[in-house]
Amino acid sequence: MNGRTSAGGERTEELPGRLTRLARVTSELVTADGIAAVSRVVVASGAEAVGADLAIMTLLSDDGRSMYVVGLPDSDADDMDTWMRFPIAARTPTAESIRTGRRLMVTGAEEISERFPDMAPVHARAVLVLPLNVGPRTIGAIGLVFGEERVVGTAELDFLEILADTCAQALERVTAQRAATTQRAKLAFLADAATELASSLDYEVTLSRVARLAVPTFADWCAIDVLDSGRLHRVAVAHVDPDKVQLAHEVAERFPADPDAPRGALHVVRTGVSELIPDITDDMLVAASQGDPERLRVTRELHLRSALTVPLVVRGAVLGVLTWVAAESERRFTEEDLALAEDLAKRAAVALDNSDLYSQTRAVAVQLQRAVLPDSMPELAGWELAAHYSPAGRTEVGGDFYDVITLHDGRLALFVGDVMGRGVGAAAAMAQIRAAVRAYAAVDPAPATVLANLDQMYAQFPTEQLVTLVYLVADPARDELVVANAGHPPPVVLRRDGSVEQLPLADGAPLGVGPLGRRQTTMALCGGDTVVAFTDGLIERREEDITDGQVRLVRAIGTLAGPDLVAALDQVVAEVAHAAGDDDVAVLAARRTPAAPPA
Repeated sequence: MNGRTSAGGERTEELPGRLTRLARVTSELVTADGIAAVSRVVVASGAEAVGADLAIMTLLSDDGRSMYVVGLPDSDADDMDTWMRFPIAARTPTAESIRTGRRLMVTGAEEISERFPDMAPVHARAVLVLPLNVGPRTIGAIGLVFGEERVVGTAELDFLEILADTCAQALERVTAQRAATTQRAKLAFLADAATELASSLDYEVTLSRVARLAVPTFADWCAIDVLDSGRLHRVAVAHVDPDKVQLAHEVAERFPADPDAPRGALHVVRTGVSELIPDITDDMLVAASQGDPERLRVTRELHLRSALTVPLVVRGAVLGVLTWVAAESERRFTEEDLALAEDLAKRAAVALDNSDLYSQTRAVAVQLQRAVLPDSMPELAGWELAAHYSPAGRTEVGGDFYDVITLHDGRLALFVGDVMGRGVGAAAAMAQIRAAVRAYAAVDPAPATVLANLDQMYAQFPTEQLVTLVYLVADPARDELVVANAGHPPPVVLRRDGSVEQLPLADGAPLGVGPLGRRQTTMALCGGDTVVAFTDGLIERREEDITDGQVRLVRAIGTLAGPDLVAALDQVVAEVAHAAGDDDVAVLAARRTPAAPPA
């Protein structure tokens, strides 16, 4: 039997061993936990299994215009580095296979060189390329190079196709896992940043904490500059090496930026447009040095590799800039990094704005409260929303707040809260809780979870400010309303048929009392139903029991059945609230639009 060749072209004494080795490689791919691990399996074990002299794994770039090698053995050609990235239009076997999504086999050195003149100079007598297909998409290819002419038979080709499919599935799996991990890290980072930004109205202390949060997970350097009288003042800087923090301050002082430079922090301030520099070249450093040899020497010593600068914008005004720099890590910033930094900058800008309002007089304190409330209710398909806020008439700011959050899966989150006490301290706590609720809802909007995270925040950042809060999530797909209550007056639901349902009383203590087990209640909320959440200023009067106010609200709430929810809500407040009350009133109403009758 030795030396016999099967109908498909395989030498029969070699085929069983190759298929066994290929099966082992396929099983290794199933457990690979990263792109590097997948490439190692393909390049090392895959080449050995099939008897190839060289195996190369190449992936298509995100923009689809180029390819880059992710797996290459140590024994590759001396000049292979020049082929680590090449355009999709290149005349190479790999490029053609990726373009067409089909397997490619070429035999004979002359045919290879004539057909693929752009191919890297390797000693090849046969080339087999297997595309990595995921559904209709081709994400890369496995290239096998043979130093002698080789016939790959049908059985072996079938197994190699299985190998390529397994490799593609492994890459798709690890890419999805990496994306999920990255997304979780970003959401956790933004939640932590929101907590820090809302924890104090001393903006320099707060921004310093935020700068440290970004390092080293997202950047090696993080600097925050605030605009003051037309000049940028550096208020925060963090670095992976604490000894270099002072150096960063000194560089900013010794070498002020050119106000007319076509890039940099001042350019971002002027334009309000973010700037991303994926690769910082030496030519850029020379241009930025403005002919100063000492400045060039210092900036070169900083080992800058990539940078992004985003404006701190609030209500159309640029307050400063946030800068991330990559150095020692050798990372390169991408558009995704830019989007994350812009999200952080928006939050930092709000914190700066709140801090500025904190320093104003009592009259400005009222403006602070209105600034942290939504400017208007969002316009959402399937919903009618209305809100009412009226201060008690004092010059001190109150602590009533509310908000509406549109969740990505079509659900709607609403919350109303009341900070106990008055003045700027109450306003600070209000801004803190509103920002924290938004951040935690982005991670997991479940009511009990959001309240539990708020309890944990209070445990980590103790405060004397107690807060009552009712948080609701409406799910139109399930005709469902889920509610969690931390010591707040219970909402009321006006049913489409005119009946009124009072939600259960709060079963949890206010935020800030201590870590507690939070519970949530589920009830129906169908088309035409209206839920109303409010602060105690709506129903509380000094001369009566608060239950009397609840009864008064139940009697008046039928007015909300009117066609104009905003006007109807104002009318309900006028009927229920005390005209000369000494407490703020905040009310939030959400009505599900009835489904249209079938044609």
